[in-house]
Amino acid sequence: MLQTELTASSAWDKEVNWTDLAARAAKAAITASSYADLLARSFEMELSVKLSDDEEVHSLNKAYRGKDKPTNVLSFPQIQPDLLETLANTDDGEALLGDVILAFETCRDEAAAKNISISTHVTHLIVHGSLHLLGYDHENEIEAGLMENCEINALATLGIANPYSEQA
Repeated sequence: MLQTELTASSAWDKEVNWTDLAARAAKAAITASSYADLLARSFEMELSVKLSDDEEVHSLNKAYRGKDKPTNVLSFPQIQPDLLETLANTDDGEALLGDVILAFETCRDEAAAKNISISTHVTHLIVHGSLHLLGYDHENEIEAGLMENCEINALATLGIANPYSEQA
């Protein structure tokens, strides 16, 4: 079972049900990954999503990645990818996959540039961030292709078009 905890700063539109969006995006990401079987296991997984701002994400990006600028999404895994298969052995029946944090201003501006809604863009970024928590990456062409395929498949289940297509 997957539990998604969400916190949002005041900049984020209160009209959008971000909690539901985050839960659906995270579940779609896990389902589209090679770790889909984790959802059927008899323990609770937790994933934290924080909707923040450029200032906080800039600070985290500088501190943890050495990049002195804001970015759209950061992921902080709590479990090493090679240990994901052993999650059924948790002592208390719970496992924290990690944290995903998004920067409002960057997300808003990117969505506007792509001519898509911020909720569609944020859904993609939560899928992307969730896959990072599972050990997926895009450091080389092969890894990027695997990760993009998972993203495309996850987003399709949510009714969102391929963000990597020429028409996107």
